Amino acid sequence: MLAIVPPIATDAMRVRAFDREIAAYKDGDTWRAIVGVDLDVVPGTYRVTVESGGAETVARGTHDLRIVPRTFRTRRLTVDPAFVTPPASEQPRIERESALLAATWQSSAPGRLWTSAFIRPVPQVANSAFGTRSIFNGQPRNSHGGADFLSPAGTPIRAPNAGRIAVARSLYFSGSTVVIDHGLGLFSTLAHLSRIDVEEGEMVTPGQRVGLVGATGRVTGPHLHWAVRAGDARVDPLSLLAVIGQQPGAK
Repeated sequence: MLAIVPPIATDAMRVRAFDREIAAYKDGDTWRAIVGVDLDVVPGTYRVTVESGGAETVARGTHDLRIVPRTFRTRRLTVDPAFVTPPASEQPRIERESALLAATWQSSAPGRLWTSAFIRPVPQVANSAFGTRSIFNGQPRNSHGGADFLSPAGTPIRAPNAGRIAVARSLYFSGSTVVIDHGLGLFSTLAHLSRIDVEEGEMVTPGQRVGLVGATGRVTGPHLHWAVRAGDARVDPLSLLAVIGQQPGAK
């Protein structure tokens, strides 16, 4: 997270990184922006530009963001062959759902919908790491874009923070899925649910139950998959907790 204390009073802050605009929000006298680093970003040094505008003056600044190489582990899983190579009859559905999600990522609320710290959606620890390279039935697939929690079937799933339910339906790959728009391009996806307890368009509060852990979609057993997007970047949910999450022992 980038924290900025502008030298002049301003009601607007513009942040740009990775050739895209990054939404910023005001927190007291400080402006903050969540600069997501996607899995596919090539290691190197990237320029972050900041510009604030007051009534008569504009202040500008730059920051260098250094991305270092990271090695991700590989996991091999055996799943229903239909989820590795879907039958042709399912392709129209998969394309519709892909378009739905693409539109969702572009329709985030323009303002911040959360005000408190983020929390774990389930009490269990993550047992599958973000960025893991997956091989399904011997075939390499996309890197793991979230964290998996080995929670028993039926475990209540809580909203990691306040937001609007953007998606609450069954999807081919992720099964019964809930996507929460937290505003400013920040989204939580909760996948493989056995039951969905919210509706699209509904506003939820931090910790509100949104469903139950299940084993729907492309899975080998009951668990919760939690994925987070910040702008166009897929980011580690555990890193979100580290930056703006509830600290251990906090109530």
